[in-house]
Amino acid sequence: MTRRTARGARAREGIVRLDGVPVGRIREVEGGTSFVYDAEWLARADAAPVSLTMPLRSEPYVSRGLHPFFENLLPEGWLLEIATTKLKIPKDDAFGLLLGTCADCIGAVEILRVGASRRRR
Repeated sequence: MTRRTARGARAREGIVRLDGVPVGRIREVEGGTSFVYDAEWLARADAAPVSLTMPLRSEPYVSRGLHPFFENLLPEGWLLEIATTKLKIPKDDAFGLLLGTCADCIGAVEILRVGASRRRR
């Protein structure tokens, strides 16, 4: 069964990585997003949260829109203008911008669109 958003489109999903290692998944859900840590990541002795606002746990973090941590990864100002124009993503599509621009963020966190390939560091 394929998950769909409120608009009927197929739900989008991203792999969240920390220093190149997959730690969880972020998904579009009706009315917002859901982030959940992978069980494999939670089982590691060196597991760390992606943010202090999302401590390690097996239950998903469900947010209306994007969780503030992920929203703060999005481009702003002139960079937002360039990203939305070049990628043809509407400014009000925060999840699309996250998937389109956060595969190479400043810092340790990356979000890769499910199905995208990216070499591990």
